[in-house]
Amino acid sequence: MRLAKEIWYLLQKELVLEWRQRFALSGILLYVLSTIFIVYSGFQQKLAAPLWNVVFWIIMLFASVNAVVKSFVQESGYRQLYYYTLVDPLALFIAKVVYNSMLLLFIGLLTLLVLGVVAGNPVTQPWMFMGIIGLGSMGFGIIFTFISAIAAKARHSATLMAILSFPLVIPVLMELIKLSLIALGFTQDTDMAQDVLILLAIDLLLMGLALILFPFLWRD
Repeated sequence: MRLAKEIWYLLQKELVLEWRQRFALSGILLYVLSTIFIVYSGFQQKLAAPLWNVVFWIIMLFASVNAVVKSFVQESGYRQLYYYTLVDPLALFIAKVVYNSMLLLFIGLLTLLVLGVVAGNPVTQPWMFMGIIGLGSMGFGIIFTFISAIAAKARHSATLMAILSFPLVIPVLMELIKLSLIALGFTQDTDMAQDVLILLAIDLLLMGLALILFPFLWRD
């Protein structure tokens, strides 16, 4: 019960800080919109389903890095010490994962809307595709939040985050692209439920490992 309360209060804190630092969110949205504009300017036509799918997840991947890199990097050493004396490290990590996942879900839905307007929308099963975005947001949120915590302990944190996160994110990205092609109606897969379970298993495995390792990292 205490852990749930701490998560709730920390989640509120993340929302308040994001509202006060709206320039960070504006920068992420500008990145997404400018990338989509470049895609539109380069092709100037509706994209085929496989190409549209790849472009979408490339935008999501790099937007996720830009959105989550600040999770722990922006926290000063004094603030981290203050949190250490007040809250359970698991509550802090879970709150950041939940907030970052919600932020990435918003970015993913916005990307879907804008990219669908400027480059066509080949999605034949929109609710399924939005569910895939949700699973992808959760996976990206877990990976990049934990790597952000590691990178915050070292110099050149942004570079270190990119190096450490991409090997971990590749399995998630491959499953997302495969499932998305089904939602776009480009392929038929009788083992779709199995692919969803594999993606969920990867997300849960990453979350479990992060919850085990984060308290040791936090005490460092």
